[in-house]
Amino acid sequence: MQDTSFHIQPNRDKALMLARRQLAELVCDAVNLEGIPFTLPEIQTLLDGVTVGGHKISDQQVAINQTKAWKYLFGLIEQQLFRVSMETACALHAIAGKDEALDWGKFRSGGVTIAGTSWLPPPADSLPELFNRMIISLDEFQDIYDRAISLFLTMARTQFFYDVNKRTGRFMMSGLLLSHGFPLINLPAVRQLEFNELMLEFYSSNDQQPMNTFLRSCLDPRIIAIMNE
Repeated sequence: MQDTSFHIQPNRDKALMLARRQLAELVCDAVNLEGIPFTLPEIQTLLDGVTVGGHKISDQQVAINQTKAWKYLFGLIEQQLFRVSMETACALHAIAGKDEALDWGKFRSGGVTIAGTSWLPPPADSLPELFNRMIISLDEFQDIYDRAISLFLTMARTQFFYDVNKRTGRFMMSGLLLSHGFPLINLPAVRQLEFNELMLEFYSSNDQQPMNTFLRSCLDPRIIAIMNE
């Protein structure tokens, strides 16, 4: 694949600082990708602890859960406790998926489908073994962005949870990058159509390259420039 990470000077403290400064943007883009139309000022208001009129309580809760999950992840990075593990994925899902997924904080116990594709995720009883295989497969990648993107894509395609799979996968992708001192990839809501189309193709083909290229293109050049100062 590509070697984007070779052009970024890794610095865990700086990468984490930049991610924390992006919090409102990260939450805003994530909820908009789920069809919840919050503006950035509205998300900033929610982060200040003030409710926003004109939105369903359930939608506000999704944004609040997303915020709590990011803060939990940042805490893991700061304490150098982030691991690519079932425990970490379930802990993040327990926060991000609370009151939204059928079960939260644990792998699904039944089958699921993915709208728009004939791909059928694997049965529930195979999920722990598949997660372990995924962890082993990450060692095949030398480039940290290839490794992190593969983690996200594999989690999304396998559907370890009943819901909130892509969001949990993005948390894990971000955690892997930040823990190695590299800036995270934020997916802008304005690129939602492109993202959705490429993801549907990926579900069917299991070819990660088009999504890898797309996600790398979402890296903010301003943040890369700051990392390299």
